[in-house]
Amino acid sequence: MTIDPSIGPDRARAVFDDELAAVSSAAALQDLRHRWIARSGSWVAAFMERLASAPPAEKKLLGRGANELKKHVEAGLAARETALASTRRPAGAVDITLPGRRPALGFRHPLSLIREEVGGIFSRLGYQVLEGPEIEDDYHNFEALNMPEEHPARDMQDTLYLAEPLQPASYEAPTRGRAPKGPQPLTLLRTHTSAMQIRQMERQDPPVRLVAIGPVYRRDNLDLTHTPMFHQVEGLVVGRGVTLADLKGTLTSMAAALFGQDQAVRFRPSFFPYTEPSAEVDIRCIRCRAAAAPCASAGAGSRSSGAAWCTRRSSSSSATTLPRSPGSPSAWASSAWPCSSGASRTSACSTRTTCASWSSSADEGPVFVAP
Repeated sequence: MTIDPSIGPDRARAVFDDELAAVSSAAALQDLRHRWIARSGSWVAAFMERLASAPPAEKKLLGRGANELKKHVEAGLAARETALASTRRPAGAVDITLPGRRPALGFRHPLSLIREEVGGIFSRLGYQVLEGPEIEDDYHNFEALNMPEEHPARDMQDTLYLAEPLQPASYEAPTRGRAPKGPQPLTLLRTHTSAMQIRQMERQDPPVRLVAIGPVYRRDNLDLTHTPMFHQVEGLVVGRGVTLADLKGTLTSMAAALFGQDQAVRFRPSFFPYTEPSAEVDIRCIRCRAAAAPCASAGAGSRSSGAAWCTRRSSSSSATTLPRSPGSPSAWASSAWPCSSGASRTSACSTRTTCASWSSSADEGPVFVAP
């Protein structure tokens, strides 16, 4: 409504109340203030101008009405300003109803990502993914894997032994196998994850299908190709009717899932002690995808991993004795493969029950990396 003092102070007060009720922001309140009580161009100023030219009989009544209107406007503006201030968001306030902001803490370690990816691949293939203790006893790390006391892997220069043996925090008696009675003292850092294969077979009847993932330790000086700690993935399958084709299919499927469906995989016959038959598994260079990789000289050529078939003879000292079924001299069969990243050496003579040794070629390393 335009400013019209002819309507009188009483009706102007009602107009102000209507306009004040529509105010919802500090800016609109400031505009209303200028419209009603500014020194010029406002409703109160218009009533004062009319008062100057009003007849003497009307001045007293008009002056009282104009003053009461001004007081009413100022009181209404102050009350609305207080109400708006009580709902105004403080500086730097946080709306707790909004979703939280994710802190920028960086990224997960590549080894953790690969470890999770490899575990997921084998889980989808129906394998049980195991981890296990990193401090092991002599029986599970060596003896149960057909490594006698005179085996070179048990020498001080190859294995990290504890200064003083530790007692295990808990003990679960095995339900099968030839494990010693009672808890065994923990004397060394595990040199492979094969001990988890023995531990699992001590409490589970065949069939067995598992992968053991985790860090392992070797006594090596740190350089570009050696590290005293690396991560390893080993697999074990024990069951009726298992053939070398199952081993090959498993490793081929893993390579395709980890490196891409178009990744070429090659199996080469090889010799590993106590496993028959044995093979090495190669993949094509993951950087140039070429058969004759121009980047091979930089250490990015084909990589290899061991794949082997365990026989009853190689499992004679293991935690599990595999029974024969009538009419089939080898109805129970087992396959195993060791896979690691940054292994301390690629030729570690192995007499393990469940996995073959690495390739003895110095320029080749294991292909299946996992943290």
